[in-house]
Amino acid sequence: MAGRLIRLPLGVLVALYAAALAAPIALALAYGAPERGWLRELAGALAMAGFAMLLAEFVLSGRFRAVSDRAGIDATMRFHQLAARVLLVLLVLHPLLYMAPRLFASERLQSGVAAWMLLLLLVPLAIWRDRLPIRYEAWRLSHGLGAAAIAAAGLHHTLQVGTWSGEPWLAGYWIAMSALALLSLAYVYALKPLLQLRHPYRVVSNRPVAQRMWEVTLEPERGAALDFAPGQFVWLNLGHSPFNLVEHPFSISSAPADRPRIAFIIKESGDFTRRIGTIAPGTRAYLDGPHGSFSTAGRPLAPIAFIAGGVGFAPIIGMLRELAAQRHAGPLRVVYGNRIEAQVLYREETEALKARLDLRVDYVFADLTPEVLAERLDMPERAAWLYFVCGPTPMMDSVARALHSLGVPRQRIISERFSYA
Repeated sequence: MAGRLIRLPLGVLVALYAAALAAPIALALAYGAPERGWLRELAGALAMAGFAMLLAEFVLSGRFRAVSDRAGIDATMRFHQLAARVLLVLLVLHPLLYMAPRLFASERLQSGVAAWMLLLLLVPLAIWRDRLPIRYEAWRLSHGLGAAAIAAAGLHHTLQVGTWSGEPWLAGYWIAMSALALLSLAYVYALKPLLQLRHPYRVVSNRPVAQRMWEVTLEPERGAALDFAPGQFVWLNLGHSPFNLVEHPFSISSAPADRPRIAFIIKESGDFTRRIGTIAPGTRAYLDGPHGSFSTAGRPLAPIAFIAGGVGFAPIIGMLRELAAQRHAGPLRVVYGNRIEAQVLYREETEALKARLDLRVDYVFADLTPEVLAERLDMPERAAWLYFVCGPTPMMDSVARALHSLGVPRQRIISERFSYA
């Protein structure tokens, strides 16, 4: 149902992940290890743990709502990125603990060497993706294909030369995990687009709502509209086949109560978005989502403060609209920062919401410094409020630090970053 989000604590996700990488080591110990020296045993354990982590990465990066909606996609993707760094270290150390010259000279180890070298390329390219002179879509395709090649070569290497590769339970574990990883990839690149083909949307309006800001509104061509919670986001594909990788994450600015229409605020900034004003009504669109846990839905009742910067007001107006539709009675505060007053979104509508909500709105045309926030957030017991923060990443980091300095606990600050593979 819309408005209900079930969240799995990050600790549970970490525990499941740890169990996946510990399972092959436990199976190997159960079979009994041959006597071959502690260094070689350590090298084998690092390889098993690292390869299990690599295969589990496919699930973490696949936009599976069963995982991301519960842990939060922001936390899930950050964990995915951190785990990639850890597994890189484990798998780089694995051959180095053996005699590297012998490894590169042995024909039996060529698939392992190939996987090792591909991994040395894949992870750094992902870490420094934003600095690469290539389009995101090209990087994403190469990242997916490269990961699949590493998984296939790694499986071949494991089954061919692994010390315990002949043991049926352990071999079965590696085959099952590799199949799950590759099925995850097939779901993302083949099955999901097929499902989207059955549920297309069309642009019904595209209008400017502030300087360089456009409101793009969609409706489903047939069937019900997407079921979402206020504040969530989707990957939006405008004017392309769902098999095309040209899609971008945008927060939903409309409320669930506004369905079947679903609206987005898109700012002209570069590449795809600089042409957003040319998107004509009737353009076909596809949605992948909803995703994210940046929502008032499912959270304990508490006074709420929204802190937005620029186009970061888009999910917040969606939450305000839904709270008004639900006749929310609790106190609400909005601090909305913009360097340019002409880029303020929905000012008249926001002011009108004061008649339906216990709402105070402060517009700030300067940086949201600790002093500014202390002045605007002068509520009693402000440490007990929930704070939703959305805007450019530097702004969100700065506001989080300012709120901490004002005594707001970290767990009362909700934010989400669009940095996803």
